[in-house]
Amino acid sequence: MSESKYFRFTNAVLVAPLLGVIIIWAVFWIELQFHTNFNEYGIYPRSLKGLRGIFLSPFVHGSVEHLYNNTLPLAILTASLFYFYRNISLKVLLYGVLLSGILTWLIGRPSYHIGASGIIYVLASFIFFKGIFSKYYRLVALSLIVVFIYGSLLWYIFPIKDEISWEGHLGGFITGFLLAVIIKTKIPTPRKFDWEHDDYNEEADEFLKHFDEDGNFIETKPDGIDQDRQTLKINYQYRPKENRNPPED
Repeated sequence: MSESKYFRFTNAVLVAPLLGVIIIWAVFWIELQFHTNFNEYGIYPRSLKGLRGIFLSPFVHGSVEHLYNNTLPLAILTASLFYFYRNISLKVLLYGVLLSGILTWLIGRPSYHIGASGIIYVLASFIFFKGIFSKYYRLVALSLIVVFIYGSLLWYIFPIKDEISWEGHLGGFITGFLLAVIIKTKIPTPRKFDWEHDDYNEEADEFLKHFDEDGNFIETKPDGIDQDRQTLKINYQYRPKENRNPPED
């Protein structure tokens, strides 16, 4: 697969993150507008009722700050997923929500776990590990960018603060790693220079002919030109002073 076919902008790159952001903000607006609370639709570990939160909890947030902190990472990482891993993006999202939710349900404290941070950790973990595993230079560069921007997220998979669902973060991080290993995708074939091919012949390389064995530059004569026979002729013509044109008034 060529790079032009693989790295191709589609409407999903904008629509998917925009749709996710609109939904989570709409749910929060409904809570404020009707003075209600949807926290009970979060994941409540090891209870049958809490299983519904596996699919509903990413859309529920406890405060404007919580919602704001999740909005930008969710939009950026979702857009990156749909651009760089278009063919498997929906599969990663679906399995990511399911598996990270199940892990949170299994290991979480007896409380309602809400927010889109779990899927954010899925996306960050998947994009990082998938890029490293692919060894393709553009995807590796994306992995490094994710580390540079969101590397601090790693601290929150540990129980640093009681009010933060570190279990959801840990479940998302583990899920992203597992999906990067399990889900296969075709990556573009990198372009190779002539010298990278197995059948490359150094002696036939016109550029290398300009250098000797020690790497010193050798000036070569163009074919068909005998530089010894080339001479530069300069002809001077003198005119008598009286034959020069007089200056004009």
